[in-house]
Amino acid sequence: MRRNGPLALIFHTIFVIVMVAPILVVCLVAFTPEGFLSLPTNGFSLRWFREIGNYPEFIHAFWVSLGLGALSSFVALLFAVPAALAIARHRFRGRDALAALFLSPLMIPHVVLGIAFLRFFTSAGLGGSFAALIIAHVIIVFPFALRLTLAAATGMDRTVEMAAVSLGAGGWTLFRRVTLPLILPGVISGWALAFIQSFDDLTMTVFLAAPGTETLPVRMFLYIQDNIDPLVTSVSACVIAVTMTALIALDRFYGLDRVLAGKGDTGR
Repeated sequence: MRRNGPLALIFHTIFVIVMVAPILVVCLVAFTPEGFLSLPTNGFSLRWFREIGNYPEFIHAFWVSLGLGALSSFVALLFAVPAALAIARHRFRGRDALAALFLSPLMIPHVVLGIAFLRFFTSAGLGGSFAALIIAHVIIVFPFALRLTLAAATGMDRTVEMAAVSLGAGGWTLFRRVTLPLILPGVISGWALAFIQSFDDLTMTVFLAAPGTETLPVRMFLYIQDNIDPLVTSVSACVIAVTMTALIALDRFYGLDRVLAGKGDTGR
């Protein structure tokens, strides 16, 4: 195996520092005892974490984001799995055009999508509703779920399916017992990436969110327009902690290598 040279190691080190430094700064500022944004020079304090309880809007927005991300990514997978299997297995006229259509939301700026969705849902009488948010988020996260599911379906060994068919497996049994387990790493990673994209989206969601359907990024954006204090950094630190806990749990019980790379158990 070829090892990285000194220049490559230096570059990678600088890259990691640049990527991680903003996160560390946000987490450090969240522990400041001061009433303004500053690094904790006079000790650490949980003051701003306790302040989150005085703003139930943040807690409500977190649950809205969590439900919206989970539901929209799940619905996106319901369409992504059959679409990926059809594109990976079959050659038909318009196949490339159909794949490009499915991935087209990636090429449209979210500001443009937000304005278009706002006008459309307002005309349809769905403006400010949770249903409108779900539909819009399904559209923008669908390409992420499709790309990873399609990669797993393209690299799938078809001989296993043929063996199952030769043994008398029906269509549903074949999908449930053979096809789905083979593409499961792509499906799980596609759901996770779609969930992150939905949970983190601000540019488009700010056009569609109403007072009762504000997501956490929208609530934080509206808060910092009128306030300059470390409360938002404490909320961000909590989200970072939850994300890290979820990744550690996923790695502990399933394995991040299987999710991200589709690797099997090498110990067998």
